[in-house]
Amino acid sequence: MAYRSVICRIKAAAAACSYGSAKQAGSRSFGWSAAAHSGSSAQSTGSSSQSKHSKARHLVFNNRTGPSLQHFLAQPLAGTTGDASASAAAPEELPYMAVSDWGQGRKYYVEVYGCQMNVNDTEILMAVLNKAGYQRTMALSDADVIFLMTCAIREKAEHRIWERLSVLKSLKTKTRPDRAPMVGVLGCMAERLKEKLLESDKLVDVVCGPDAYRSLPRLLSLRSMSADGVANVMLSADETYADITPVRLDDNRISVHLSVMRGCNNMCSFCIVPFTRGTERSRSIDSIIGEVRKLSSQGIREVTLLGQNVNSYRDTSQSSAYDAEGYGSALSRGFNTIYKRKEGGRRFAELLHCVAQVDPEMRIRFTSPHPKDFPDDLLCVIRDNPNVCRNIHLPLQSGSTSCLERMRRGYSREAFLALVQHIRGIIPDVTFSTDVIAGFCGETEAEHQHTVSMLEAVGFDMAFMFAYSMRERTHAHRKFSDDVPQGVKTQRLTEIIETFHTTAAKRNQRYVGTQGLVLYEGLTRKHARPFGSDDYGHKVFLHVPSEMRLQPGDYVRVRISAASSASLSAEAVQKTTLTQYYRENPQINVGKPACLNAA
Repeated sequence: MAYRSVICRIKAAAAACSYGSAKQAGSRSFGWSAAAHSGSSAQSTGSSSQSKHSKARHLVFNNRTGPSLQHFLAQPLAGTTGDASASAAAPEELPYMAVSDWGQGRKYYVEVYGCQMNVNDTEILMAVLNKAGYQRTMALSDADVIFLMTCAIREKAEHRIWERLSVLKSLKTKTRPDRAPMVGVLGCMAERLKEKLLESDKLVDVVCGPDAYRSLPRLLSLRSMSADGVANVMLSADETYADITPVRLDDNRISVHLSVMRGCNNMCSFCIVPFTRGTERSRSIDSIIGEVRKLSSQGIREVTLLGQNVNSYRDTSQSSAYDAEGYGSALSRGFNTIYKRKEGGRRFAELLHCVAQVDPEMRIRFTSPHPKDFPDDLLCVIRDNPNVCRNIHLPLQSGSTSCLERMRRGYSREAFLALVQHIRGIIPDVTFSTDVIAGFCGETEAEHQHTVSMLEAVGFDMAFMFAYSMRERTHAHRKFSDDVPQGVKTQRLTEIIETFHTTAAKRNQRYVGTQGLVLYEGLTRKHARPFGSDDYGHKVFLHVPSEMRLQPGDYVRVRISAASSASLSAEAVQKTTLTQYYRENPQINVGKPACLNAA
């Protein structure tokens, strides 16, 4: 009987920790717990039993802390020895308590920092908040709640948020003390620094991680009933927000980012993403195609499929419209993973092909991929669909095999070069963008020079280049030392940047005098110059004849007149359509059409 009582007690406690419906939390979430941290807790208002000298406790829900099996076993069981008093049996403060304090017209203001995934996350949380009765305001001074959507990929990004929080503190304590707004920190920094954020001199009221946006209205309500902060940074095994239609930050944009998968399994030694966004899980192909069709009907002209490792997409859902054909499951030649890959399901090549068929006038891009996930099936889909842009983001990180091994990237310098050559053999006019890290742990001058020579050998058209910033909890933080001096990092980064710009400027000269297709986006904010983008990822500044009237979303045939390392300049020749332009100017293709397109 004692054993059964223990099991019943554990099940009851586990049930008490379930948050909302299965739809809210994800039916296969890792589980979560309410953790009481020193210096924080959610307290019901008007409580007189709490000692005024005792420390407050913030209410924090996460995957790592909270009641354990030993905690439950240590409690007295009803019907056994111990005092089964009313106070012992009384429930603790629970996050699913009845809440009546919803939005009721309160206004929220949101600032977005970091990657495009944060932009997409912001559009999801806006949908959640709007449904709960909150209203977005574009004026900081009108806000009842201020949200910062944050990034944790580098220390500089986090430092920027701390500075912003200090500014917002003055708004709470000096500018508007009679109507002090709540401040919420969301996204990756929220998951990584939840306790520090809540304990930082009351700078933050609510902390919400990337997988917990559904709970945000309830967190705000809990905070309004408490004197202390509240956080939910639970990581889910299956949350994709597939059933939520995002509310776009800018209704006038003609291009959007559409999340197709979340999380990452790669565990690169320098990267915090698996720890802040969890493991990989993919949206169903039905939900993605349905959203793309809706975007097409709204006049959207460019969709970027989004994911932390977007080309490792793997959908195992049941679909009556899209059979799993099994294409695109192989790894790139010479690449490997440190985790066991799962078989079956629809892969990214199938998804990209299906998305491209929705609207031949809608351009399709994708980011951010991993070099290991570029099988020939995927390359053929890119080659054979004119509306799939021919710019591939191929993160290099380092050009040194030994440094790549410490980074746990799963490939060598030689394998990366071979992949570049292989892709160009199938898509001759492809362009590449990349990511490069300068000064990773233990990087020698010789390893750095291998990266410099790799930039020259590949000839990237665009690059995102950064000095290494060590992140806690990563493999590098546990196993390596951040031993490259900051001055050396800066010097090496400068050489990498200069090498890239020199190489890109030379490569872009090949476009001068040629014609191309540009999607017109409007006027630049600073100088009101007409601009757009081509299919190869270049920003193109336009000279538009006075008699030509362009609207954002128009396709225009252009003649390139000048080029730099970062952009092209062109004369607008005539308005056209994507299908008409490529019918008149066929793309360069090599090899037989992919079997995906033969269906």
